[in-house]
Amino acid sequence: MTTPPRRTSAADPIRLSDVFPPADAAPAPGCGRCAELAADRAAARGKGDWSAVSDANVLIRRHPH
Repeated sequence: MTTPPRRTSAADPIRLSDVFPPADAAPAPGCGRCAELAADRAAARGKGDWSAVSDANVLIRRHPH
């Protein structure tokens, strides 16, 4: 008699999107705060500060208009 294969997880595998890194968030037209965040993002990208680039994208996406 053979034992069934051991399952280490009850859940199915998680499927991540194929797009990485995600596209930059688009600043809202005419919004001064979004323009500032986009400029900060560009400066961070120029310095290779990918964490700050990601932070700016999050802030642009969450900015209320």
